[in-house]
Amino acid sequence: MTNQLAKAAIVYDFDGTLARGNLQECSFIPKMNMTRTAFWDEVKRRTREEDADEILVYMHLMLEKAKMAGEVVTKQMLRKHGMGARLFSGLEEESWFIRMNKFAAEHGLQLQHYIVSSGIEEMIRGCSIQNAFHRIYASKYIYEGDVAAWPGVALNYTTKTQYLFRINKGVENHWDNAAINKFMSETSRPVPFKRMIFVGDGDTDIPAMKMVSHQGGHSIAVYDEQREKNDLEKIHRLISDGRVNFVAPANYERHSQMEIVVKGIIGRIARELN
Repeated sequence: MTNQLAKAAIVYDFDGTLARGNLQECSFIPKMNMTRTAFWDEVKRRTREEDADEILVYMHLMLEKAKMAGEVVTKQMLRKHGMGARLFSGLEEESWFIRMNKFAAEHGLQLQHYIVSSGIEEMIRGCSIQNAFHRIYASKYIYEGDVAAWPGVALNYTTKTQYLFRINKGVENHWDNAAINKFMSETSRPVPFKRMIFVGDGDTDIPAMKMVSHQGGHSIAVYDEQREKNDLEKIHRLISDGRVNFVAPANYERHSQMEIVVKGIIGRIARELN
């Protein structure tokens, strides 16, 4: 029966959306004998000085600082650091995903969850909810054996939109650009944008939010209730500028505002199918 249901998708950023802060800040950066501020300040400085992509710079800096600290960056090491993800309330034991999947199925939809993140894929795969996702698209290293050697994929704020098309067309890899560029009628695409929800937390998600909304889908900006007032004002401007459809606290508990919004969108998607 599941295969007969129309597919819908919730696409999440990770850092600041599903977990508080950046994953690197939990244990990786302290292990490299650096503070969070010092690490990201150096990323910003090198990005400007080298006129480079910020995501590639931070990925390279992680390898450089690890080498200086006598650490070897492996898949297992990155996954271990990802275990410290400070997940927002309601995501424990995948309860949010289970509830949303059940609600969608009751409305004739097969709901799939995706990550599209500038964070490190292996760190995300170390967190307790990684099995809830149909696919994780994130920045990743090229490995020589099990040792990270060089950045292989870097997702920045604009390339995130490419991965929305990969989900839309069912292209479940990073490399097949021919499949992305090949014509595919709207009716034959596995996950139409109209049945897609994008959830992000800030400036780096704006292009993806705007594109999903423009294509007839739905976008939600979430915010950490512990954030400073100025940061919250940036989030609120997203809806006043017409860049997102909804704003809600990053709280995924039962009966939360986030649950009310997402269930409302799923209900709307289901009605449009009939």
